[in-house]
Amino acid sequence: MDDEEEVVEDTISDNPTDEEDSTEVVEEVDPLTEALQRAEAAEKEISYRDAEIQNVRKRLMAEKATAIQYGGMVMARKMLSVLADIDRALSVNEDEGLRLIRSKMWSELSSDGVSKIETKGAKFDPTKMEAITTLPPSEDFPANSVIDELEAGYMYKDRVLIPSRVVVASEQ
Repeated sequence: MDDEEEVVEDTISDNPTDEEDSTEVVEEVDPLTEALQRAEAAEKEISYRDAEIQNVRKRLMAEKATAIQYGGMVMARKMLSVLADIDRALSVNEDEGLRLIRSKMWSELSSDGVSKIETKGAKFDPTKMEAITTLPPSEDFPANSVIDELEAGYMYKDRVLIPSRVVVASEQ
């Protein structure tokens, strides 16, 4: 029985030495080095956040400038529909009062940046015009040119407010 006791004791005594060896493998990190690494990481994070904030500010300023520049588009579109109604009324009945109102309204719209898209005889531009129908080309109107304007189109500064509705000469 003494042999069994010795074996048990040897097994028990082997385990603590293994645990001691595993704790010795872990290296101690210098607190100063660790603090410097954390400070560098924090500085990088701060610089990334600062750059992100600057980018957001620039984007918001650009969006604000665009909103200010094109803020009148909705009102201009509404006023152009009223102007079209006045034009229809003038086509039925020549009224000097309506003509003066139309003239005043157009001068206000044009001073705000609204301009009419010129289409007659021009080359068809799909970014500013909508082709309602096509006719075969002729000597007066070569292929891909505007034959007639059905509804006027308007620009607001450099953006299309209402596309022109036109008849286009096309071989198709």
